[in-house]
Amino acid sequence: MNDEPQKPVTPSTEQPCACQGGDVPPKKTRRDFLFIVGLVLNVIAGAAMGIPLLGYVLSAFFKPATLDWVSLGAVDSFPEGETRFASFKNPVRREWDGATADIPCWVRRISGNDFQVFAINCAHLGCPVRWFQESKLFMCPCHGGIYYEDGERAAGPPPRGLYKYELKVANNELMIKAGLMPTLATPNV
Repeated sequence: MNDEPQKPVTPSTEQPCACQGGDVPPKKTRRDFLFIVGLVLNVIAGAAMGIPLLGYVLSAFFKPATLDWVSLGAVDSFPEGETRFASFKNPVRREWDGATADIPCWVRRISGNDFQVFAINCAHLGCPVRWFQESKLFMCPCHGGIYYEDGERAAGPPPRGLYKYELKVANNELMIKAGLMPTLATPNV
């Protein structure tokens, strides 16, 4: 008998060498599968969020905003010295806009063909302002913004007066330039 200690037999963990004729592809694991599934889902989610965002950013370069002259009605329908509520159809509307395509505004006829047309939105956060004939003030119900009858800021948090539309009188009709919502960045007047 041999008195030498026997070496334990361990299974070989080495891959067969390609030189021995064993082209064995690596075995796919559950981890690899879940990694691929997660990668595909992240690409889909990124595209779902990124494509509309990219479209929004690039839309300013492809479709310039246009302003159109829109009629508010006959000059005679606005009495001198009064402020009246009026509305017009948004020239940039889609067929599914429905009633939201009607844009309200306040029309003040000072005298003759001298008018002021104000956007209905408060210059603070855009709430609709109301005209009070008794006090001759526009008031915002949201945060207490108050404007004089000429649209200038009287009190409250608004940083400026009401937004005004550019206007003209043509063929005895009051026309305003509409198509963009007036804001601090793009006031119509």
